[in-house]
Amino acid sequence: MLSTPLDQGQESPLGLLINLLFLGLFFVMMFYGQRLQLSIMLREVEYALSRLRIMKDKAREVAIENVKRVGKPKDDPAPYVDRYMEYVFIQPTSLDPAGIVGKYDHLINVLENRVKEEVRAIAPGATEVQQRNLTNLLEVSQALNTIYRVIRHYYIFGKKTASYFIIIQIQAILPLIMREAEALLGALHAFTHGHPVGDGAGELVAGRFMHGHPVEEVAKETVYSELEFEGRKLIVIKSQGPGGTIGWPGDGLVNILKWKRDVKMVIMVDAGVKLEGEKSGEIFEGIGAAIGGIGTEKFKIEEICAKRGIPLYGLIVKMSIHEAISPVTKEIADGAEKAVERVKEIIREKTGVGDSVVILGVGNSIGVGQ
Repeated sequence: MLSTPLDQGQESPLGLLINLLFLGLFFVMMFYGQRLQLSIMLREVEYALSRLRIMKDKAREVAIENVKRVGKPKDDPAPYVDRYMEYVFIQPTSLDPAGIVGKYDHLINVLENRVKEEVRAIAPGATEVQQRNLTNLLEVSQALNTIYRVIRHYYIFGKKTASYFIIIQIQAILPLIMREAEALLGALHAFTHGHPVGDGAGELVAGRFMHGHPVEEVAKETVYSELEFEGRKLIVIKSQGPGGTIGWPGDGLVNILKWKRDVKMVIMVDAGVKLEGEKSGEIFEGIGAAIGGIGTEKFKIEEICAKRGIPLYGLIVKMSIHEAISPVTKEIADGAEKAVERVKEIIREKTGVGDSVVILGVGNSIGVGQ
């Protein structure tokens, strides 16, 4: 029997059902797609937040255990550790920028003195080196607690307001935040046992030059040595190790240049974060102050060198964020040795016999003596 054109145009019930299903899904995604996507992103942020809470609690436990083990306090140090984890640095106003570096310098001094006094009070049995290491350990706990609190704030705020834009911004930066948090968690071992960290690469270089020579204090928690190298006079500055401190390299250089009027060049060595795809331990050079931080020490170094017209060279040892605050790896140690040789080459190339050169090692001196 021949089929009519009407019969050929009819659709089977199954095909009609599938078309209706896709049409229904289209309207659901059009009206509720953003909410579904928001729920998925909230789940991801919630999972990361739970991991951050575990990291924060772990750092707190390690800090308390080390204060008890090293400091042998009479009272329970937990309340102090909890209070320190909530410390904040209130930045000075920048409405009138004149003198703002001095304000920062003063507030940082006050903060460090307060922390050291409190650590000394709760850990009376600890040596000065151990107290510095405990301070670093508390700073790691504080940093992890701050990261957790900030992410929790935006998670709760984004969930309450159902703001797609807030949550998507958190999700976008979450991988970087988690890498930084994991790096901080890895630093607990180094600061607990006083091992050198990657950030001390500049200190390692300075220590290699200073080894076996008399050492004198030049600024707060900062020391220097004078030595001869192929007819040149070297003045090497570094933080006072092996306790965990970054010292005051800016003040140290300013004092040296006040005493020594014949300095021809300043060479700074510091650790620097590498770009993805680069090898750890590689060296790159630059012109200027190779130092991070809030900027007060950088300002002092740049100002004194500019006033005196002294060339300022920088050497950077490349590493990842995780390597910077973790125990020194072979790649970083080899990079420090390369930096030592490159410093010698620069001195030979840029100075003559009888010239004075300042070598300034920058970084955390934990585990690095002089």
